[in-house]
Amino acid sequence: MPFRPSANIAELRESATIAVSQRAKALKAQGREVIDLGAGEPDFGTPAPILEAAKRALDEGATRYTAVEGILPLRQAIATQGNASFRGTEAIAATDVVVSCGSKQSLYNACVTLFGPGDEVLVPTPSWTSYYEMVQLARATAVEVHGDPARGFKVDVERLERHATPRTRGLMLNSPSNPTGAVYAPEELRAILDLAATRGWWVISDEIYQRIAYDAPAPGALDVAPRRDNLIVVNGVAKAWAMTGWRVGWTISPPAVAKAMTALQSHTTSNTATVAQYAALAALTLGEPVDATVRAMVAEFKARRDAALPILQASRALTVLPPEGAFYFYLKVPGAGRVPDAGGAFCQELLEKAGVAIVPGSAFRTPDWVRVSYAADKAQVIEAARRIVATADAMA
Repeated sequence: MPFRPSANIAELRESATIAVSQRAKALKAQGREVIDLGAGEPDFGTPAPILEAAKRALDEGATRYTAVEGILPLRQAIATQGNASFRGTEAIAATDVVVSCGSKQSLYNACVTLFGPGDEVLVPTPSWTSYYEMVQLARATAVEVHGDPARGFKVDVERLERHATPRTRGLMLNSPSNPTGAVYAPEELRAILDLAATRGWWVISDEIYQRIAYDAPAPGALDVAPRRDNLIVVNGVAKAWAMTGWRVGWTISPPAVAKAMTALQSHTTSNTATVAQYAALAALTLGEPVDATVRAMVAEFKARRDAALPILQASRALTVLPPEGAFYFYLKVPGAGRVPDAGGAFCQELLEKAGVAIVPGSAFRTPDWVRVSYAADKAQVIEAARRIVATADAMA
């Protein structure tokens, strides 16, 4: 029987980051030497105290179903962490927390629960590729709001208002940003949250990279929001604790939204893996043994950034956005404005001739740009930066 995709998924795009990784692996399998800077995944191992806590949990029988929304101690720990930041009057309770199979599912749950046909959702652009597709899966419309490259592509109140209509229902935020590494200052976040509250918009704040910031702490929405009745905060253990494969993310939301997302999740994945939840609990509660490892990882990311940044900035053909957080460089490449999908053409040239895999900016709705991850060995990052510059200058 011929396959015809349903209308639900007919317009979905393949994840560009996964496609790049697959192509790099294919070349490696052919014996090619490839530096893969496409993945958004820390190259560190999960901290040993977390592994030990997971092993103990298994020995103690953490192999059965849990509540759909997650084990109570983990949700209490997440609520406690949220309350340490939040200065509003609505204290966060464990019942406001839903633990999911990674922050990707948390984001999806929020989009499908909050948005539907006829709704428009403002998406600061460039943004992580899955935001646009998740909004589409909710049968809403993602509205691209392009930020100013001179400000790391961050959006402001004026840009958001220019793109708003009576159908605007919500806003996606991400700081530190994937793909640009930009970090919103407290006053910038506060202005956006005030606008959303005034206009009656939901705000989904993706803070998965919050702990990976270099020159100043990255504020979260709860740090500046006076209220949270229109706010869904998304976070998880994947990036800061090098736990991508454990698949634990969560939302903090108003009680009615948390209840609705729990009901949705009960009909999809149910609870995330039990042992992974205990590992996440250890990440949040063990304190200094784990926190010291996280600080060391962030310091190494900063060292890589600081080593590669001047190499990239020396190119006569690249525009480089210095990242303030996350672990990505965002680069404007030769041919921008002249060559259709200049970023895609550059990525192909770089991979096939120089053996470096990066992600085209078209994945993030900015086709003149490319994303370069520095979640790799420092020596490889430096060598890749040199190859990127050589390729760019040769193409200019």
